[in-house]
Amino acid sequence: MDVWKVAMDLVSEVYRLTKKYPKEELFSLTSQIRRCAVSIPSNIAEGAARNGKKEFIQFLYIALGSCAELETQLLIARKLDYPGNPEIFDQLDRIRRMLLGLIRKLRNSL
Repeated sequence: MDVWKVAMDLVSEVYRLTKKYPKEELFSLTSQIRRCAVSIPSNIAEGAARNGKKEFIQFLYIALGSCAELETQLLIARKLDYPGNPEIFDQLDRIRRMLLGLIRKLRNSL
């Protein structure tokens, strides 16, 4: 699934980026950012493994929520002047659009 692949790439980029964050953030913002990023492809995979399209859609919405949460946390990191990568926001936007397209496709096939 393409959206899962793009989300996996995002996880790799998030880990590379957060390695540069201050050590005192390791168990707070860094950890939270990483968990949100991991949550996106994880929920896509879990939804795809479920029994029906309605359940899959529910997990895709959870992945969308994780996108919003990750974006917020990255904006907080930016406000704190932590290292950033503007392309991550482009990746998040791409994932969001892909998730919404997949949700639309699944809903139309119900």
